[in-house]
Amino acid sequence: MIVCGFVTVVHKRLFNRIYSFCMKNSISLFSLNRRQILGAVVAAVMSSASAVWAADEAPEAFIKRITNETLDIIKADKALRNGDVNKLTQLVDDKLMPHVNFRRMTSLATGPAWRKATPEQQKRLQDEFKILLVRTYAGALSQVSDQVVVVKPLRPGQEDKNLVVNTEVRGKGDPIQLDYRLEKTAGEGAGWMIFDLNVLGVWLIENYRTQFTKEINAGGIDALITSLVARNKSNARNS
Repeated sequence: MIVCGFVTVVHKRLFNRIYSFCMKNSISLFSLNRRQILGAVVAAVMSSASAVWAADEAPEAFIKRITNETLDIIKADKALRNGDVNKLTQLVDDKLMPHVNFRRMTSLATGPAWRKATPEQQKRLQDEFKILLVRTYAGALSQVSDQVVVVKPLRPGQEDKNLVVNTEVRGKGDPIQLDYRLEKTAGEGAGWMIFDLNVLGVWLIENYRTQFTKEINAGGIDALITSLVARNKSNARNS
């Protein structure tokens, strides 16, 4: 009865968000009391506000937010500061990878051979390439101490599907150039996704595409997958 009366004053779209929130968190909507319903509404509204905020967020603000949040987590955690590879890898996977269009990144790095690969081969490529990049990025984060990220003004006239945000990582020593290539995503929860990185003047996709092309020319997609598997195993042993 409480639920029925409450729904009459709640916008249908918000109710759908409340219902989705409850389902996602294994909560029965019809078992909630008035106070619990209010809590679900607050959570749903916060989720809705977050999605709208992400959609309206400027690309420079997006990059500044996710990089500073990541650096702040590392600076506040002794194990991360000491280079705990497992924790760093988990941090990258949890904090940064949700903002990466990894399928696009892998397809661009693979080149024309991507379209000829089977769905299973594409999945294996994505999985192994992700492991490689996450561990590489975690290794770079293990060097973080007092660095700050300075986001430069956005160059005008760029397209939302291929937009570059330039930054510098500043601390002890010379600043490190770190640029992000972004695309705008559409629909509910729209925002920005990263699909390429430029470190010290070298774009990640271009760099890996050269390596991947050699592997593919020598033995096809399966040879590239085998090479990535071996490299990831070697990196795991040496970490």
